[in-house]
Amino acid sequence: MSAEQVIDIAREAIWTILICSAPMLGISLIVGLVISIFQTITSIQEQTLTFVPKFIAIMAVILIAGNWMLNTLSDYIMRLFNSFSTYVG
Repeated sequence: MSAEQVIDIAREAIWTILICSAPMLGISLIVGLVISIFQTITSIQEQTLTFVPKFIAIMAVILIAGNWMLNTLSDYIMRLFNSFSTYVG
């Protein structure tokens, strides 16, 4: 197994992780920003106020995009396993 193959596998793994986590991170960022603006406007400085809405939003994203994320990860693993013989031999 050459260094180029290892770098390609790592690059594709990192890209797959970024693509699969982007919807959850994006929604978490947006909800956190909205809650932060709400806290600033109302002067409510409760630290735990952001956790429940973020948790609910992330669970909703997982329910909506979970199938796509699972398919993306499965495709990556199948490509990795199918090309396993080229890595070993």
